[in-house]
Amino acid sequence: MFQTTRRRLALWYTAVTAILLLLFASGMYWYVRNTLIERIDDTLNHVVEVVGRSLVIEPISPESGQRLNIEASFRDNADTVDDDRIDLEWFSPTGELLWSTFTEPLDIPLHPNRTGETVQINRHYGVENTPSLFAPHSSLLLRQVTERIQSGRQVLGYLRVSHPWFEVTKPSQQLAFDLSLGIGLMLISVALCGWFLSGKAMEPVKDSYQRLKQFTADASHELRSPITLIQTNVQVALAELDSAGGQGAGSLRYGQQLKVVERLTKRLGRLVDDLLFLARQDSGIVQPQFSACPLDALLIEVVEEQQFAAIEKKIKLSLDLVTSTETETEDDWFTLQGDWNQLVRLFTNLIGNAIHYTPEKGEVNVELQRIFNNKELFPSPLTPRSSLLSSRLQVKVKDTGIGIPETALPHLFNRFYRVDPARTHITVSKAVEVSTGSGLGLAIASAIVANHQGQIAAESTLGQGTIFTVTLPASADA
Repeated sequence: MFQTTRRRLALWYTAVTAILLLLFASGMYWYVRNTLIERIDDTLNHVVEVVGRSLVIEPISPESGQRLNIEASFRDNADTVDDDRIDLEWFSPTGELLWSTFTEPLDIPLHPNRTGETVQINRHYGVENTPSLFAPHSSLLLRQVTERIQSGRQVLGYLRVSHPWFEVTKPSQQLAFDLSLGIGLMLISVALCGWFLSGKAMEPVKDSYQRLKQFTADASHELRSPITLIQTNVQVALAELDSAGGQGAGSLRYGQQLKVVERLTKRLGRLVDDLLFLARQDSGIVQPQFSACPLDALLIEVVEEQQFAAIEKKIKLSLDLVTSTETETEDDWFTLQGDWNQLVRLFTNLIGNAIHYTPEKGEVNVELQRIFNNKELFPSPLTPRSSLLSSRLQVKVKDTGIGIPETALPHLFNRFYRVDPARTHITVSKAVEVSTGSGLGLAIASAIVANHQGQIAAESTLGQGTIFTVTLPASADA
């Protein structure tokens, strides 16, 4: 239990830290990336302004206007922009490429945009304009700014400035790698620290829990002796009273009080035994002794022991062993690996409860069968061996008793939980009888089933009855 809690705490520490680190890393990545893009755009716009001021514009005629002297304008700028990994292109007013620092024309359509755009250049498949989205086979990515150059109202042409995109992608990829590596190392460190700190935090709780379990076990053990002495003395007093032949009113009243004391001490003794069993189960003091247990013989024994209580209440108690003609000759068909004493206690509790909460002339039926894959009752020649190995023994304890409210079913196996008699719509006398339980019988049954890697479930209808289903793994060689 504590290891599970410790593991959950460490996982929660790690998960929360991972979320925070991812949020921080994502914010940092996008901030750095956007900063790099803004710097490139600022550089391109600055180049546009510088080149725009150095353009040589010549008048042609008053009628024709002006024109740009390309050789004079870009002769001094070619070497400079190449050193800065910036390329220039000059286009006519109609969009025709007139001058470029690229060795090969890009043949990219003009898109006048001072904010910048990203284009993809593929050496094998040509050039396509793909803002913000890039194919994995691209060989070159460029960031471009296109500016329209005017003299008054006359458009002289278009100036396009390009910058390699790897100035953004390369540092971005390096940053992503560094952040991923840092987050991974940080999560490993947080996981180790979380495991260590959760263990330290659980130590006081574990110590308190161990002391509580030890106290419960010790207290239950120490209470058994005085309870046994009280019960023995009461029985001796009753025997002496009967032998003395007391017939007076005082003697009768004295005898009735002694019987009440005897009944209460028996109930208290059962409660102490239940507490001692659960305390030993929690502490692991007593481990179950597993051996081959024929469940059919065990149930026959338990049903025979409970027959007297059933006859007293005029209840029909029956046992059904569901077999087929193929399995009737197999002695180990209902055999499992388990602790005989614990299994006896398990089914004694279930059958005893069914008899206790079933009114007179009711019925209690115990059914035992072997199931395969929770579907078929009997194996066929075509049933695979894996299904035989995973077969399970299923025991159903059915009664026609008072039933259990649907809201109480999820809490039925909790310790000290008792169904509110007012919600069962039963008589007052029966409600008093129901309320005398300790609420530990089904908790013990659940603990025993868990020790045998089985399952226990309950289904009930008020006023009609209850069905407890216990499923246990059968022996592999059965």
